[in-house]
Amino acid sequence: MTETDLETPAADVTRAVEATLFAAAEPLSVQDIQAYVGPDIDVRAALKSLVSLYATRGINLVERGGKWHFQTAGDLAHILRREREESRKLSRAAVETLAIIAYHEPVSRAEIEAIRGVQISKGTLDVLMEAGWVRPAGRRETPGRPLTFATTTAFLAHFGLTSRRDLPGIDDLRAAGLLDPVDLAFESLDLEAGSAEDTSELESDDENA
Repeated sequence: MTETDLETPAADVTRAVEATLFAAAEPLSVQDIQAYVGPDIDVRAALKSLVSLYATRGINLVERGGKWHFQTAGDLAHILRREREESRKLSRAAVETLAIIAYHEPVSRAEIEAIRGVQISKGTLDVLMEAGWVRPAGRRETPGRPLTFATTTAFLAHFGLTSRRDLPGIDDLRAAGLLDPVDLAFESLDLEAGSAEDTSELESDDENA
C-alpha cells in the first residue's frame, strides 16, 4: 500500500472541517481547527472549498478577524429579524469612543479623551465592553502604564467586516451622508480658515514687495 492510499480523501477532509465549525460554540482560527482535525489536514484548502460550497446557500462561511464561522446569508437576514425594543442604546459619547478605538487601536483612555476633546466616563467603556465590541488590549510601556483598548472579533462580525482594513474612510462616510452636520461645518470652517491664512500671507508678501 502506498502513502497516497493512506491519505485522507479531500471530501472527507472538507467534511471534517465543516463538522468542526458547526459544532464550535464560537468562531475558530485555522490553528483552532487544526487542533481538532489533526496536523496533517490542509485546513486552508478545506475552508476555501467550504466558502465556495456555501456561497449560494442560506448560510455562508465567513472569516472575521482571522476566525471562521457560519452565519446567515446577508440577503436573508430580514427573514429572521424580529422587531424588539432595545433596552439600552449607545449614546453619542459611546459611538464616538467606539469609532476612535476602531480607527486608532490600541488606544488609552487619555488618548481617546485627547481625540474627542472631552473626558469620558468609565461607564462609556463599560457599555462597549458589555456589548462585546471592545476589550482591554494590555498596558502601554510608558509612565503610568495606562491600559489600552481595542475592538473584538464580535465588533467585526456585527458590522460585517473581515478586518479593520475594511473600515470606511472619511470620503466614504461623507459620500454615505454619515458624517455629523456639525463635524462637516467645523471641517468647512477649518478649510475657510486655511484659505484666509493663505490669502493673508499673499497680501503681506505683496505689501513687502
